[in-house]
Order: sequence, then C-alpha cells, then structure tokens
Amino acid sequence: MIRVSEKEVEEHLKKWQNILRLRDWDVLVRIVKTKWRKSGDIKIDLDDKKAVLLINHTPKCEKPEELEELVVHELLHVKLYGMDQMIEELLSIVYGKKEDSKREFAITQFMTLLESTVEDLTKGYLAVAKSQNSLSFGRLKKSIDEELGNS
Repeated sequence: MIRVSEKEVEEHLKKWQNILRLRDWDVLVRIVKTKWRKSGDIKIDLDDKKAVLLINHTPKCEKPEELEELVVHELLHVKLYGMDQMIEELLSIVYGKKEDSKREFAITQFMTLLESTVEDLTKGYLAVAKSQNSLSFGRLKKSIDEELGNS
C-alpha cells in the first residue's frame, strides 16, 4: 500500500486535466486522512465548473502508477457528470423519488454500468497516453474527402 501526497495527485491532475480537456475546471485536491473505505471520489458543481478531488491518503493502490489511474478515473466522472445527472433525473421521473425495488434496481444497474464504463475509458486513455502516438483523423479525413469528391 502506498501513501499519497497532495503534490503527486496535483501532478497527475494537471497532466490529465489537459488531456481530458478539463482545463476550464477548477479542481481542488483534498487528501482524506481519516478512515475511509474509498480510494477516491469527486464532488462536482457542474454550474460553476468546480470539483473537489478526494483521495485517500492510503488508497488501495499497490503501485504508484495506480494513483494516476485513480485520478483519471475520477476526472472521467467529471466528463460524464452531465449525462449521469440527466439519467438519474430520468429514472426519478420514471420510477418516482420514493425508494422501491424497481427504482433501486434501475439505479443500481445504471451505477454499475457507469462505473464499468468509466473504468474501461480510464484504461483506454492510459494505454493511449503511454503510446505517445498523436491522434488520427484518418476516418474523418476520408469522410470529408468523400463528401467533397476528393477521394
């Protein structure tokens, strides 16, 4: 188990805010030093584009690289937060605000899907970032060439 410093988290945050195009967000880092079951979490204010990144001072990370993965994972929640809130509101409209088994089932399924999607995206972004390859616009360029008759 590793111990986390605010400086390490902020280095990853700065790098990934840029990559994930979250430069216009103000993100505050807080290291949680009390007993906490989570490795990380993020609290988001979509209207003000502000977030607080909470990282456990002893996260369930075995290697330092896993801290970067944790930061990317939480930042991807920021990217998906608008859709997350829209779907949660839709589920409340469909099933009501009162807790019942149908509503809880729908919320649980959505949250499970959200977490697995965020985790898949995290792994994909990290894999691409390590490859150092630039973005390919091949398919888009081909589509434009075809549309303009340049193929």
